[in-house]
Amino acid sequence: MKKNNTVNELYDSSTEIILESISDGVFTVDHNWKIMSFNRAGEEITGISRDEAIGRHCWEVFRSNMCEGDCALKRTMKEGKAFVSTSTYIVNSEKRRIPITVSTSLLKNKDGKIIGGVEVFRDHSLVEELRKALTDQYQISDMVSISPAMKELFKVLPQVSESDSTVLIEGETGTGKELLAKAIHNLSLRKENPFIAVNCGALPDTLLESELFGYKAGAFTHAVKDKPGLFSAAENGTILLDEIGDTSPAFQVKLLRVIEERSYQPLGGVKKIKANVRIIAATNKNLFEMVEKGDFRRDLFYRINVIQHKLPPLRDRMEDIPFLVERFIDKLNTVRGKSVEGIDQDLLEILMAHDFPGNIRELENIIERAFVLCSEGYIQKKHLPGNLFPRSNVERDSFTVDNPVKKAEAKAIMDALKKHNFNRKAAAAELGIHKSTLFRKINRLGIQLPDIDGRSIQS
Repeated sequence: MKKNNTVNELYDSSTEIILESISDGVFTVDHNWKIMSFNRAGEEITGISRDEAIGRHCWEVFRSNMCEGDCALKRTMKEGKAFVSTSTYIVNSEKRRIPITVSTSLLKNKDGKIIGGVEVFRDHSLVEELRKALTDQYQISDMVSISPAMKELFKVLPQVSESDSTVLIEGETGTGKELLAKAIHNLSLRKENPFIAVNCGALPDTLLESELFGYKAGAFTHAVKDKPGLFSAAENGTILLDEIGDTSPAFQVKLLRVIEERSYQPLGGVKKIKANVRIIAATNKNLFEMVEKGDFRRDLFYRINVIQHKLPPLRDRMEDIPFLVERFIDKLNTVRGKSVEGIDQDLLEILMAHDFPGNIRELENIIERAFVLCSEGYIQKKHLPGNLFPRSNVERDSFTVDNPVKKAEAKAIMDALKKHNFNRKAAAAELGIHKSTLFRKINRLGIQLPDIDGRSIQS
């Protein structure tokens, strides 16, 4: 009996030494949620001594956002199962938010009786700081990207924003032209003043002119009083003239005069009004080609093309998809009050295989649709639209057999995959294309891969 007591004492002593030596905070609570033990790391992370913590309710010590709702320790005590690596934050003694991950389990005595719960928490302040520093390298305003083309744009954007010069943004629909225009405004000296966007292609000439420049009473039927236009509303700020390539030659003449003279004349007015407004133009068309064809005024083109930015389509920056998906999920969780954790990795690969004719806007719509069907956990296949997935075998066969060019392309891909035991990365390197491009072609061509595709095999 004396030997057993000695062993138990040695065991308890070793356990205490271990708990005091680890860098993770550990505390235990009884069934009344009062803290029974509190280790050294717990003191350092919270800034609260164990003497102060022991005997108090856990929520009084940690003041975590988890305490207000979905407490992992409470779920463990209620459901009788452990939870691992749940993210949350606590408020330390200096009232500073500390990001942590927590793992919880039941606390049992030597007889196996449940006497409370135990929680292990890890300080992620350094990880979050490193993550923020990394994110800041790839983010400007609300734009995020790791693609080389976008990173080059990010480098020059601060200087462009401060210059106050007219900017032309070209890019396909859905690439984020208005987002880039807002970023330029937010980085400029005009950031405290209005940013106004107008879609020039959505309005006929007369209405567009009155919207931009305003009108005087009596200028037309029902114009019973003066109305200021969007140029007036954007005074000292920035105005985005979106889809400028859709404007008529007649309106282009009037806009050219505004840019040259920095003044405008309201519809029905006789006096010109000075305009202190920065102009950013955007279009989904190639204005240079339109100029060559005579479809857009050459003089206006060179007036708005002082600084030009071309936004690449999403299919040319597929490496950004994981970042964009994470951003959209965070945004929608906040707006919708949901707790979606992310997207299944296999589905992420399917997204990266899609061509995205609608660009970033299409991707955002896909994630928004998933949020309608998914409230928590991970986005699954059932939450995504069916057109993202490979077609049936019948459609695949007819597609490749009836098109010799596509059939030859599929054969070259399959040969490369077989050569490298279906290791996609190695096959893509041999074909001289990016891995995501290869996956996109596999999906488009309907190439069926074995269940074990060699991704885990190094070559």
